[in-house]
Amino acid sequence: MATIGSFTRDESGVFTGTIRTLTLNAKASIKPASKDNDKAPDYRITTSQGVEFGAGWTKISREDRPYVSVKLDDPSLPAPIYATLVEGEQGTHSLIWSR
Repeated sequence: MATIGSFTRDESGVFTGTIRTLTLNAKASIKPASKDNDKAPDYRITTSQGVEFGAGWTKISREDRPYVSVKLDDPSLPAPIYATLVEGEQGTHSLIWSR
């Protein structure tokens, strides 16, 4: 598992932070999205320039802890990145990637 991002959450439920990989270094926002069906994402992920490059779904872990399952995709990536946004200490959230 590797931490590829760190975020903070504001009162309106928007996460802001940075995503860093070998090919990606972007300031990003994870914003709540309006859902028009059950399978629609709970969050939309955009860069600071407003480019949408991902989505997230709220899930509950086996330990009863909420997290966000994230899918990032961009033409510059060889394949989509799947990651998990989890709450850490002192209100920070980590974006964790694993194969």
